[in-house]
Amino acid sequence: MKIVATSSGGFAGLPQRHAVDTTVSPDGPLLEAALASSGFFQAGPAPRSEASGADLLRWTITVEADGRRHSVTFTQDGSPASAPWERLLARILAA
Repeated sequence: MKIVATSSGGFAGLPQRHAVDTTVSPDGPLLEAALASSGFFQAGPAPRSEASGADLLRWTITVEADGRRHSVTFTQDGSPASAPWERLLARILAA
């Protein structure tokens, strides 16, 4: 499984990119379990966010697995809607 997290926005506007291949990462099984428990593949592409501001990061998590590709985009604003994706993002960035 290949996971890519990319950001845009933020105060400096510098994009970030973090990629993980779960077949070679020591954290691979934990990431795959986190994806499964988050309902990632059943989620819509962009949860709603009431937050606005150029200083907020907007993240897209894209996963390719078993011939399918799915992406979720969210604003990292600490809202209840973004909380599951922020937890998943933290695991991806730590891998």
